[in-house]
Amino acid sequence: MRRLKVLYVPHPVAQLQTPWGDDVIEAVGQRHDLHEFDRQQPTEPQFEEVEAVVDLGGNISDEMVGVAAKAGVKFIQAQTNGLDHVEVDGILGAGMMLAHCPGELSSVALAESAMMFMLMLSRRYKEGLANFEQGKCFFPAGIALEGQTLGIVGFGASGQELARRAKAFSMSIVAIDIRPIEQAILDEIQPKFLGGSDDLDRVVSECDFLSVHLHLTSQTRHIIDARRIALMKPTTCLINVARGGLVDEQALYQALMEGRIGGAGLDAFAQEPPDHALPVYQLPNVYVSPHTGGSSNVTSQNRAQFAADNLNRYARGEAVLAQVTRRE
Repeated sequence: MRRLKVLYVPHPVAQLQTPWGDDVIEAVGQRHDLHEFDRQQPTEPQFEEVEAVVDLGGNISDEMVGVAAKAGVKFIQAQTNGLDHVEVDGILGAGMMLAHCPGELSSVALAESAMMFMLMLSRRYKEGLANFEQGKCFFPAGIALEGQTLGIVGFGASGQELARRAKAFSMSIVAIDIRPIEQAILDEIQPKFLGGSDDLDRVVSECDFLSVHLHLTSQTRHIIDARRIALMKPTTCLINVARGGLVDEQALYQALMEGRIGGAGLDAFAQEPPDHALPVYQLPNVYVSPHTGGSSNVTSQNRAQFAADNLNRYARGEAVLAQVTRRE
């Protein structure tokens, strides 16, 4: 297998180098000639003779795409699952091949984060912590997850992993997906209901917790809008560890401020970083995290190894995995 000259483009936020960048350097650098892009240096010389690029987080700008194409780059591996912030059209339009990281590489971390939010909401963790800090004990009383209904919008890798964990808490699973789900998975998880896009209103109105697990596209943007939020029971809690744009945030925040839904656990936001001073984030039934839902040591290692394996496949002349052929 031939060695490739690979350019690694780190994330603009330096703190993300550990572990994300370190894992890429270790996995890819063992088999290929890897060079790290330096944003303080001129761009064009750094792309000379580069055949493949590993882009941490999908942060190659439109300008860099043009430089890469002109330099003869053939393959870009984006170290992200979602493509909403990747210059897909520019990369494909320039004749370069593009791959991303499939959802199963981060599915466990996302499922664990969604489960964390559900547990914090059901046990009213904020209120309990406030009581502890005031020297009070024995209240508030939580709500058992056993017997509650979890609605999952997008029954792919992370949605399925969440369902497995929720089943361990004796929750009922109702789910939505536009694709057929393998019978072996259905036999294992045994959702109470699995429907298509036409059944979304039913799921939204019936569940006690609603968790969204979709890619952000023109079709899925604001799929949870003001109308669907109004369909939710006043005790239902919304979980979003996917993409902020899937939910109409203004409609959600208004419903939360007015007490029309039970609460929310949010890891993804339409604008990132969000305005952390918004009053809605101070509510006792709203839990937030800084888009770390899919972040774990295992996710980082999985994605780094996937990049290394895909570069090896490309170097051997084999088809790469998770190739992107169009913007969704």
